Amino acid sequence: MFNEFWTVFINTPLFGILLTLLVYAGAAWLAQKSRFHPLVNPVAIGVLVIVPFLVYSGVSYENYMNGAQYISFLLGPATVALAVPLVKQLGRIRQAWLPLICGLLAGSLTAILSVVLIAFMLGAEDTVLISLAPKSATMPIAMGVSEKLGGLASLASVGVMGTGIFGVMIARYVFRLIKVESPEIRGFMLGLTTHGIGVARGFQISNEMGAFAGLGMSLNGLLTAFLVPVIMALHFVLF
Repeated sequence: MFNEFWTVFINTPLFGILLTLLVYAGAAWLAQKSRFHPLVNPVAIGVLVIVPFLVYSGVSYENYMNGAQYISFLLGPATVALAVPLVKQLGRIRQAWLPLICGLLAGSLTAILSVVLIAFMLGAEDTVLISLAPKSATMPIAMGVSEKLGGLASLASVGVMGTGIFGVMIARYVFRLIKVESPEIRGFMLGLTTHGIGVARGFQISNEMGAFAGLGMSLNGLLTAFLVPVIMALHFVLF
């Protein structure tokens, strides 16, 4: 009886939705209990729970995404909604527009060039270089750019997810090391380097940091979509 119910249930959209929400709710509870310690990351915990569950239960990724796709769809409206808290920070953005632009250029170039150079020195193929180059942009932009240039969207998504999770985990210690205290700078750096996961972390700390993280994520996504094709074209010409 249970096996029949389970077979039917995993083929419905409700399975993916419930699994994602329950696991994330549990991970968010753990994060709250740890006082939002960066190492207790809800996204990382969610991945570590859901992936083994799907593997050992024999549920295919397609069955899971049959419902989880509806949650993924909400990322679009959620990203647009970031404009609301950002409007409240327009005064500070106008005052700091030059440092923000300089930081954006330096951060975006460093994010792209560092992974391309490291992968190239390790002997990675061009397909891998293209896939990893936009790792600090949001998932849709990174996957779209890599696909257009001949990369693998699946590898690009792994790079984006890994960058976001690892970046958020070490951000607090990096900020302390370089002695950055400003919530505007911290937020902007989080969004620029760790995209949506960094934005979520920023809002856990303060609305101000979350707003600047959203600004960093948005601007870096646009700049990455322009820089990656240029940098990869130069790479192919030189090497």
